[in-house]
Amino acid sequence: MADKQTVRRIAEFIEPLRVKPGSRVRLAKDFDPGFKGGMKKREGVELLRTGVELLAEYQARLAAQDTHGVLMCLQALDAGGKDGTIRHVMSGVNPQGVHVSSFKVPSIEELDHDYLWRYAARLPARGDIAIFNRSHYEEVLVVRVHPENLDRQKLPPEARGPDLWHDRYREINDWERHLTDNGFRLVKVFLNLSKEEQRRRFLKRIDLPEKNWKFSAADIRERGYWDDYQKAFSEMLSATSTPWAPWYVVPADHKWFARICASALLVHTLMDIDPQYPEVGKKARKALRAAKRDLEDEAPKGAARDPYAARHRR
Repeated sequence: MADKQTVRRIAEFIEPLRVKPGSRVRLAKDFDPGFKGGMKKREGVELLRTGVELLAEYQARLAAQDTHGVLMCLQALDAGGKDGTIRHVMSGVNPQGVHVSSFKVPSIEELDHDYLWRYAARLPARGDIAIFNRSHYEEVLVVRVHPENLDRQKLPPEARGPDLWHDRYREINDWERHLTDNGFRLVKVFLNLSKEEQRRRFLKRIDLPEKNWKFSAADIRERGYWDDYQKAFSEMLSATSTPWAPWYVVPADHKWFARICASALLVHTLMDIDPQYPEVGKKARKALRAAKRDLEDEAPKGAARDPYAARHRR
């Protein structure tokens, strides 16, 4: 369990990343994609290791308590580092308690429901951590930049008025409030990548054969909408960073620093929940004592009656 000093340091570390609810975000001016907090990569590797260890401990307690669930939403432009962040941050946890969902183009079945339906079907159970690799925010990002996608959603005419995006912001905020009221915490992370760093990462995907599979001509087409996406992200962050589910803008030009930030955000959320191992009642303790006596009676002659306790005394 983390001490008070560790809790305070993590809280101080993530505070500059938080989008203050009610504030107006201008990504180009308010957040630097290259920021790394004066930290060196060597320090960062050690911090990430510590974060992974803490995450493993708190995940075990979260699962044992079986009361809260955690949903991490990762949003970024192409080559923003979502996959690598998930792989590194979750490297030390029990895979049974973590579920990753990636949302691609909606299926015919999904388009026959409201736009939040397919995301609701992938929410975490109590005791679990779920990660959305892209999330319900695609519905106010990609769909907004490419409004032709609305045609496929079969919306009635009255739902496509001038207030469509403001309505969706409100609906998403209400949905997330419903989740938090029921014990499910949200960690919303936007990996903020610069246009120049995206260019370099695309070139690397083209030049290295083992990375060719990651590149698509569609990536270049989407890059042409850079300014539209910056505007959509800025308005989305402004409208949906709430006291119950704030956004955090993570500098993503340095992958190692982005991973530290994501780890710190997830660990901080679990520390705030502070899940505890359940305590058994009198009847259960009595059964445990009886089981222990039976097991000790089975010990071979000369063997320690409680080898586990003997090891820990040493």
